[in-house]
Amino acid sequence: MLSGKVAVITGAGPGLGRTLAGLMVEEGARVVVSARSRAALEETAAAGGALAVPADVRDPDQVQALARTTVDRFGRIDVLVNAAFPGTHRKNVLDMDPDYLELWRSAVETATYGTLLACRYLAPYMVEGGGGSIVNVTSLSSRTGYAGRSDYATGKAGVHLLSHCLADELGPLGVRVNCVAPGWIASDALTTWMETRARDEGTTFQTVYDHDVDRMALRRIATEEDVARAVIFLAGDGAKAITGATIDVNGGQLFT
Repeated sequence: MLSGKVAVITGAGPGLGRTLAGLMVEEGARVVVSARSRAALEETAAAGGALAVPADVRDPDQVQALARTTVDRFGRIDVLVNAAFPGTHRKNVLDMDPDYLELWRSAVETATYGTLLACRYLAPYMVEGGGGSIVNVTSLSSRTGYAGRSDYATGKAGVHLLSHCLADELGPLGVRVNCVAPGWIASDALTTWMETRARDEGTTFQTVYDHDVDRMALRRIATEEDVARAVIFLAGDGAKAITGATIDVNGGQLFT
């Protein structure tokens, strides 16, 4: 599906980014992975057979260097996946002190401004090469608000409308822009969160798990591979008539 294509993944640390990099290599792509943490990035690159290029997506100079390094090495860019994780610090607006407000701004900048910068500096190489695909990883949290998650939700929601704008701007030039919006993803972090909820609610992990999964139409939590496969579909030629769209990968937890 991606044979011969050159793909860049931002936010490619542990978890989804690492899984996606490995699967893209298996699909025949030449993959460049990028993140702020060099140690985690090198683990991702080693596990997936990709090239590691550290970069902070909020820094225009570093994003431009990522684009140049990719083109110098592989000659072009066909696919860009923006998957930088802005983090969430779970605080009510009335409890936000000045230090937290800076964390809030940083989270939104990572998600929305970071996505914009990556598109600004990598998309021209796609246009030059005759076209390409941008896939932005957003979240179920950008579809509906939850208390204490306004930083994460706002940043990811901004990416949805940014993607619509860029799809309209870049479509005539042969570049498609779409989103994948995961819900919960089966992981150690999710398990820890459910265990914490169980303790807070005075119940068991299994009770919390069953309650949450029973709200999903498919009665299961999506895996990293489930989300990665949706990204790969949108990145490939099988989706060549799709732009400005969002694929929700949440097991039927939320219909949009």
